[in-house]
Amino acid sequence: MAKVDRRILKSQEAIKKAIIELMSEKSFDGITIQDISDRANVHRATIYLHYTDKFDLLDKLIEEHINEMREISVWACEMNWRDANLVFFEYFERNYLFFSTMLASKGAPSFRTRFLEFLIEEYKEEVDITEEKNRGLNEDVMVLFMGTSFVGVVEWWITNGMPYPPHVMADQVGILLERVV
Repeated sequence: MAKVDRRILKSQEAIKKAIIELMSEKSFDGITIQDISDRANVHRATIYLHYTDKFDLLDKLIEEHINEMREISVWACEMNWRDANLVFFEYFERNYLFFSTMLASKGAPSFRTRFLEFLIEEYKEEVDITEEKNRGLNEDVMVLFMGTSFVGVVEWWITNGMPYPPHVMADQVGILLERVV
């Protein structure tokens, strides 16, 4: 396995943190590579070494979080709905700045879409339309309902400053998902 230079990792983390902070302060369109460079305390060339432009940086940052959630989902799907949701709500809490910025920002509508696509993909494996309570329901409609509901609840929770702790949200959402699936 190739050894990763800590300085590279430190620079990349600083760059990612800088863009999130800047997006929480102003529109994505108004952010320049120089702004990111100044905030991250790295040279512009360092940013271009890792990313084509600010769009590539944002895209890779979003993809990183979607992949993290995908990895969590691999083992969380073995749990009941409440426990699995707790793992996710704790992840959202740990990454509050990212999620609050992405869900509140006009500059990152692609995140909401990718988040929803991820959830639909995950829920498809959980839905059983042969169950008595689901008979006659369309699988696509069910997973879309579950995904958009989950995104909406997370968006509400994050944009309202997380008024309830993760375990309360996990319990509430878990109970609702158990009723659907």
